[in-house]
Formats: sequence, C-alpha cells, structure tokens
Amino acid sequence: MDLFDKCKNFTKSKELEEVGLYPYFQPISSKQDTEVIINGKKVLMFGSNSYLGLTVHPKVKKAAMDAVEKYGTGCAGSRFLNGTLDIHEELEEKLAEFVNKEKAILFSTGFQANLGAISALANKNEYIILDKSDHASIVDGTRLSDATIKRFLHNNMCSLEKVLSSIDINVPKFIIVDGVYSMDGDITNLPEIIKLKNRYNAKVMVDDAHSFGVIGKNGRGTANYYNLEDETDVIMGTFSKSFASLGGFIASSEEVIEYLRHFARSLIFSASITPSSTAAVLASLEIMQKEPELIEKLWENTKRMRNGVLDMGYNIGVSTTPIIPLIVGDNEKVLMMRKILFENGVFVNPVVSPAVPPNQTLIRLSLMATHTFKQIDLALEKIYEVGKQLKII
Repeated sequence: MDLFDKCKNFTKSKELEEVGLYPYFQPISSKQDTEVIINGKKVLMFGSNSYLGLTVHPKVKKAAMDAVEKYGTGCAGSRFLNGTLDIHEELEEKLAEFVNKEKAILFSTGFQANLGAISALANKNEYIILDKSDHASIVDGTRLSDATIKRFLHNNMCSLEKVLSSIDINVPKFIIVDGVYSMDGDITNLPEIIKLKNRYNAKVMVDDAHSFGVIGKNGRGTANYYNLEDETDVIMGTFSKSFASLGGFIASSEEVIEYLRHFARSLIFSASITPSSTAAVLASLEIMQKEPELIEKLWENTKRMRNGVLDMGYNIGVSTTPIIPLIVGDNEKVLMMRKILFENGVFVNPVVSPAVPPNQTLIRLSLMATHTFKQIDLALEKIYEVGKQLKII
C-alpha cells in the first residue's frame, strides 16, 4: 500500500477531459462581468456569485487601487500581531452596524470565518445541529470542534424539533444554517428556527454568504429580512459574492467577538485580509446602501429568468432567490448540457453527485443585477434549445 495510491487511482477527471465533458477550472481571461472570455471565447456569465455586479463598479475598483497605493499589497502578518490596519477596524464597525450587532471581526476568507468561529464556540459536551444542506465550510468547522454533531432534514422544522427534543434541555446547543442555500436557492425558515431555539435552550448562527446584497433592507441579509436581528445570535458573511472582494466576517455580541479574537485559530494563525480587499468591501457596502435600485434590478432579472424556465417546463425545486437550479437528475446530461450551453455562448455551473443526490443533479443559474433583459432572453433561448435536445423538457 502507498499513501498516494488514492491519487493514482483517481482517473475520473481525465476520463471526462478525454470526452470533452470536464467542466471545472476553466480559465477566465477577463473581468468578472456579465460577459467573460474563457479560452478566447466570449460567453454570457450565468454562474457568478457577484449578485450586484460590483466587481466591475468604478468606485469599488478605485477604492481597491487607492488602498494598494496607501498600504501596499499585503499586511505581512495576522490580525493578532502586526496585521491590523485602521481600515480593518473601520470595516468591522460598519459591518456590525449594517447587521445590527455590537461587534464584528474580519477573517481572510468566508471559509475561514466559519472554520474559526464554529470550532471556537462549540466545545466538548455541547451540540452542533446542522441543516443537511449547510455549506461545506460549516461542516468542516464542526469537524474541528469537539462538539457532538447532529443533522436535520433540509429546512424541515419537524426534523429540527425532533433533533432538539432528543437532547437534554440544559446541554448547550448551537443551530447553524445557511440564510440562502447555495444550491437549492431557498431561504431558511428563520422564524420557526428562532421559536425552536427559544423552546429548547439553543443559540442560532446564520451563514449569510448568499443573502447579503440579495434579501433584507439594502441587502442586510436573512435576520433583517425576517426582522429577527435581535434573536439571531451570530451572523456570518463572506465578501466574495455581493461585496465583490475576498474575505469574511462574524458579527455577534461584544463578548462573543472578544472571545473569537483570542480563540478562533483561523484568525490568529492566518495573515489578515489584504488592504485592497478591505477597501473594496467598504466601497461595496456604501454602494449597497446608497443604490438600492441595484437590488431591485437583481430581483427583476431573477423574475424574468425564473418565469422563463418555469414556462419551458423546467423543475427549479424550492428556489425563491437569484439562485435558480435546473434539476436534471442525471450526471451525464448535466455535463452535456453545460458543454452545449458553453458552445452556444452561455456559461453555467453543473452540480453533479456526490455533491447532490443522483436524482437531484442540476444546472445552477445565478443572476446579477447588471444582466440585461437581452442577455437573459438570449440565455433562455439557448436553455430551451438544449433542454429539448437532451429531452429534459
């Protein structure tokens, strides 16, 4: 036996490449916009998480460039030691205010935010309770903790209550959910989760990676959307979606954030978020609050795309957001659909098993505020043609 036998035996990617169906690591040689260039080919981008299109906004780009000029390209250390900038603290204050929490703390990526916060807050003889569709970073954060992990069926409150009722009422419990689910495109049932939290002596954390800039007043996320900010104990966000940058944060009470500053390993032992990334988030945050018409346009685009694919007969599951899954239920058809769409000028993301159950394989569409109706209609035309060709609709 050899440690690398597993690597030698992994041939699936090469097999897919040989038949022209490998869909991953496609190099983009242009800005992340509604149109991108991949391998010299211009295609419509319907796979981006830049929901507000701010990665190309002039104010965001200028803010990032100005920050490099003032601070340089990196911080050369962790927040714990030499890597704290004044704009880090400025952004933390503004984010805490944005989500109506006492304090916030920045992490270098959204993945690290979940990894650090969850592993630090949940300890031995405590419980973490996850939705089965929670993001991988949440799952990995729980694995790094010493807590006992339990799961409930996706957005199923009866299943959640069954799990909660099986645990001693006096034992600490931490319910962690996505605000908007990145594959299903639905919104967590936070009102019922809060009721169960109060009934069973638990705390609640919401991962709002796909919620900021999408739901809530000025894109303030899930807790704001439901008017439950005071009842939501911990809010997590990432900067790689609507905030047009890279990084993440945790917002909560002052004592929770102070604890994380000293116990979240992915914060203490990682270099801090770069000056340009920080400045880009500050600019994006300002735009989100001053230009609400961007969010309105995002939802207009979402409605046009959703109605279009539904009229064709596509199954979009429980989606209610700018994330629209076209459920195909067959790995090969999903990969073929992605390939044909790309050849016809439309980039989409394929999601195959084991990432989802075999009967739930899908094409994931995501809308941006900066898409035009003309672009959406062209994509719909191609989606209709390939759906008929592959006998999906």
